[in-house]
Amino acid sequence: MSSKIQKIGVFTSGGDSPGMNAAIRAVVRSALSQGIECIGIFRGYEGMIDGEFMPLVSQSVSNIIQRGGTILKSARSAQFREKAGRDLAYKQLKANGIEYLVGIGGDGTFKGGLAFTDEHPDIKFIGLPGTIDNDLYGTDYTIGYDTAVNTVVDCIDKIRDTAASHDRLFFVEVMGRDAGFIALRSGIASGADAILIPEYKTDLDGLVATLKNRHTMRKTSNIVVVSEGDDQGGAFEIVSKVKDRLQEFEIKVTVLGHLQRGGNPSSLDRLISSQMGVAAVNALLAGKNRIMIGVQCGQTVEIPLEKATKHHNTIKPGLIELATTLSSI
Repeated sequence: MSSKIQKIGVFTSGGDSPGMNAAIRAVVRSALSQGIECIGIFRGYEGMIDGEFMPLVSQSVSNIIQRGGTILKSARSAQFREKAGRDLAYKQLKANGIEYLVGIGGDGTFKGGLAFTDEHPDIKFIGLPGTIDNDLYGTDYTIGYDTAVNTVVDCIDKIRDTAASHDRLFFVEVMGRDAGFIALRSGIASGADAILIPEYKTDLDGLVATLKNRHTMRKTSNIVVVSEGDDQGGAFEIVSKVKDRLQEFEIKVTVLGHLQRGGNPSSLDRLISSQMGVAAVNALLAGKNRIMIGVQCGQTVEIPLEKATKHHNTIKPGLIELATTLSSI
């Protein structure tokens, strides 16, 4: 495959997610295999404005596929939200001969890429979906989602040990300000008694009735998984609303927080990150621009960035029905 591309810049932006390093590795090695220089941009758009660039060679990405976080660091940039900041970033890229970008991040990263390329159309931009929330349209999995779910399941398994030992009721809060994918899948996989997510209105009366029924059935442990963006609030707020009606329980709250972002990426995250990274370089070589690389049914797909940012992944009703059925008795 021939190409006039001389350099590709790669960066990570927004919240980190396990598998970002695997994606960086795939972009670098795929570019190098085509005789293209790869430039690492540190600290996302903020580093782009400040000119924090470094050439990446094969050795630069050795022994990183198994590491969480991102070797390129990540940051959110208030400067880049303004045209003046984007113009500074453009000047830095042009001064370093970079006209092709691969940005690994979420919705904010992609919206930044769209605004940037609207104003500077000579810059070509491909996005890779790097977010643990799995809420980006057009891909079955986002980079880091599978690892985050596995992390939550492992934590809930450990919490259940102490819940069963002391007949306690645990409310476990997981990440998901706007989307309940982590809560739903981890709740099903860990056998939660109730799962509360932003996409469905929470019935506190129904929740109390369900938990009282568990107590009547002499269940030795009870776990409620709460997405942080639930319409009734986070775990502590929900407990404050129901605790007076659940006096038969010793109630505990655990907020898993940022540990969900960390850890070694799962084999699935390493695989899809590698697929997406190679597909991004191939897309640039083919003249593609302003697209997100996703994975559907195990194969990479190309989604227009406008579509990826205007729409959001939706909860599958079948998973809700599954969760309801398994926790009904």
